[in-house]
Amino acid sequence: MIASAVLEAVWATALDYSEGLSQPGPTAVFLVAVVLSMTGLGYAMRGIGIGTAYAVWTGLGAVLTVLYAVLFSGEPAGLLKMLFLAGIIGCVIGLKLVDGKAGGKPGGRPPRSGARA
Repeated sequence: MIASAVLEAVWATALDYSEGLSQPGPTAVFLVAVVLSMTGLGYAMRGIGIGTAYAVWTGLGAVLTVLYAVLFSGEPAGLLKMLFLAGIIGCVIGLKLVDGKAGGKPGGRPPRSGARA
């Protein structure tokens, strides 16, 4: 899941650098990273409920994207921005902890017919 979230930050950043998908290098990075990120999310959802998996994936991806922009692209890092990022991280951890306490597959949904348990 963490690798998938890192790849989300990679594809989001590459999308920015691609200038509307007009630059071949960043566009190629975007395409590869988005496929790998989605594949990782799909794999993680085999053991984590969809609500928690998606929240963790988007939350961590968003935090990493903002941190990259602040550290390497000159985006301003104000106190409130950093506090809100910490809030996202806290919420992601809380969701994962709560989801981990459910019985069976997290999320309370039984496996679909034909799916591996």
